[in-house]
Amino acid sequence: MPRPIANAGPLLPDRHRQGDFFLCDIFDAIPKDDMATMEHPIFSLATRPDRRILRYAHNDVQIEVTPSVKGLATIHDKDILIYCISQLMAGLNAGKTVSRRLHLRAHDLLVATNRETSGDAYRRLKEAFERLAGTRITTNIETGTHEVTSGFGLIESWEIVRHARGGRMVSVAVTLSDWLFRAVMAKSVLTLSRDYFRLRKPLERRIYEIARKHCGRQESWRISVDLLLKKSGSASPRRVFRKMLRDMIAAAHLPDYEMVEEPGDMIRFSLRDAVIDQSLRNLPVLRPETLDAARRLMPEWDIYALEADWRSYWAASGHPRLRSADAAFLGFVKARRADAGR
Repeated sequence: MPRPIANAGPLLPDRHRQGDFFLCDIFDAIPKDDMATMEHPIFSLATRPDRRILRYAHNDVQIEVTPSVKGLATIHDKDILIYCISQLMAGLNAGKTVSRRLHLRAHDLLVATNRETSGDAYRRLKEAFERLAGTRITTNIETGTHEVTSGFGLIESWEIVRHARGGRMVSVAVTLSDWLFRAVMAKSVLTLSRDYFRLRKPLERRIYEIARKHCGRQESWRISVDLLLKKSGSASPRRVFRKMLRDMIAAAHLPDYEMVEEPGDMIRFSLRDAVIDQSLRNLPVLRPETLDAARRLMPEWDIYALEADWRSYWAASGHPRLRSADAAFLGFVKARRADAGR
């Protein structure tokens, strides 16, 4: 007769003390989005199945997005990720233990992202899960100090945990990619306006993301039409893209930001009647020759994006007093150039 194991109790040991899933049950979580996919084009803006292989290169960032037979994940499919990120961030802020495997109620997701709750809406939600799981990303974008160069899905897996009698999904389990989960744990996220989910057109959503990432709480931010076209991921010709931008300017319903077309084929985003970060306004305007010198140092970079990064860095550093804002900015650009050359 075998001897009993010493100290064996009636229960198996708790092998998952950190919890193997996170329950999405936080009502009215603030919408959050990860900064990497806000800055760079990952999602298709097409309204029909998009089976192109997307390739994007800007500065030192390389991205390739490969679709499944279902097509590329779309900007509207991203609502699922925004909901998951929002729930995880709300959980972290509440001191909860989180996991990249989440259990969520389909109805709550539809309501939080301003979608209908009809039977057809549940069908479209299932298709969105399939595209998110099937779309593969290869990139060197860092999330949480990790640089990923292998392929991965936007979500690792998903499954319908419970059906209603008619077959409609009730609860879903979804496992986020390590890449996306690291971004959440590093808090590389930004808050979105709730009106984001009211934007009907894919390009409007994408332009809002870019403005939120680069303009943030500054008074204004400028970008060339060419670079905005590239960063948007739009497949439209330049003249069509410019027309769509002008339509957006005329409609004037982009949340938080006002768009204006300026000479030199530039678009300026200005914060609307929200609270402007006063600390960022306190920095003096840089001289034109300073911006020209920065362009010579990093000719392939968006100089206005660099300026926005510098102002945010200065604010995050505690608003140190500067003898010369122009010299400080050029020093920042030189440091950025050195980092890019490593």
